[in-house]
Amino acid sequence: MQLIPSIRLTMSRLILCLASIAALAAPALAQQSNATWKPDTGDTAWILVSAALVLLMTPALAFFYGGMVRRKNVLNTLLLSFGAAAVVGVAWVVVGYSLAFAPGNDFIGGFHYLFLNNVGYDAAPLAPTIPHQAFMIYQCMFAIITPALISGAVVERVKFKPFLIFCLLWSLLVYAPVAHWVWGGGWLGKLGALDFAGGAVVHVNAGFAALVAALIVGRRRDHQVMPLRPHNLPFTLLGAGLLWFGWFGFNAGSALSSGQLATVAFVNTNIAAAAAMLVWMVLDHLARREVTALGAASGAVAGLVGITPAAGFVSPMSALAVGAITALVCYYSANWRAKSTLDDSLDAFAVHGVGGACGAILTGIFATAALKGINPIASAGLLEGGIQQVGIQILGVVVVIAYTMIVSFILFKILDRIWGLRVDEECEHRGLDISTHGEDAYGESFA
Repeated sequence: MQLIPSIRLTMSRLILCLASIAALAAPALAQQSNATWKPDTGDTAWILVSAALVLLMTPALAFFYGGMVRRKNVLNTLLLSFGAAAVVGVAWVVVGYSLAFAPGNDFIGGFHYLFLNNVGYDAAPLAPTIPHQAFMIYQCMFAIITPALISGAVVERVKFKPFLIFCLLWSLLVYAPVAHWVWGGGWLGKLGALDFAGGAVVHVNAGFAALVAALIVGRRRDHQVMPLRPHNLPFTLLGAGLLWFGWFGFNAGSALSSGQLATVAFVNTNIAAAAAMLVWMVLDHLARREVTALGAASGAVAGLVGITPAAGFVSPMSALAVGAITALVCYYSANWRAKSTLDDSLDAFAVHGVGGACGAILTGIFATAALKGINPIASAGLLEGGIQQVGIQILGVVVVIAYTMIVSFILFKILDRIWGLRVDEECEHRGLDISTHGEDAYGESFA
């Protein structure tokens, strides 16, 4: 009975806090609600649909990952992605968006958009045909899925609560600054780095943080002791299909309009995914005389990762080459990882980190100035004589790798010291579904 007053007090404080946040944002929104500016309805509709597509990618990722783990850990694996959607979705509107996109310096945004102050229904500064809030919520979906990707490296042994705290802190201290560097007016964007939809900001960033996570949390106790087979490959194929579907919002939506550039990115996205899946299946057949469902799904995702930075900068045939080359690189990266002592459980590093870096560099090779008429920042890549573009792309990749690995290492070490990152041996043996959440995905007969 003594617990009830404590709960009431906590709820009262939470309501008061939320009311204070709403009060802070209200004046700015009231000033902007009477603006005479009118958005382009087609562009706005496309961005809102694209935002929904990108949000779908997070539960899609959850199923893609969930099918690859053992049945005793599937709920926990799903919830690591869903939990990221919760904590980052709140952090983004409170402070994350401001750090990424508010006016600031070359390295970080300011606090002009704190609590969504000055983020209303007028034109978005970086997308003048759509409302500012539409741009903000679209970018929120990128911020949500990026730390969720990291979970694939440490599933089946990482503690749930410390990992969500890591997602919260990482989204503010790593994702937001890197997004500002590239998209928010920061130094990499000014230098001329090309990253259409998140090759460096999302995939290199998350993939190399995943490498740090796998090294610090350590291997599963059964790793290389017994086969750790996927428990539900139909889940993985479903997740891959939904990721492919959502990726059209991820890449084509990054045009921030519904016109020609969105069409270029949309077409390139599908071509690269198809080419990459085909290459992975061929490599599987050559190596094993069989085509696996897991390989096909991994190939499609690798192609989608590779084309992400290049989607609005290359021709369709170049997109085919980007997808094929990225699949080749990621295939051998994943095979190397499987033979090594690194327990990157679901190849978050081998596909997203390596694939993102590969795609970013290939962007510098295949970028074409012919798209400058519909994409003002398009430039000539190596094949058109733009050797400096390759150098800029490599620099961007190296800097993001260094930054995310250093800050991720510090965050993981602090969280490990305070709470511990890894479940104990008994919890790992029983499975994290029961030991962490008190639930069983398939009933006791499957425990």
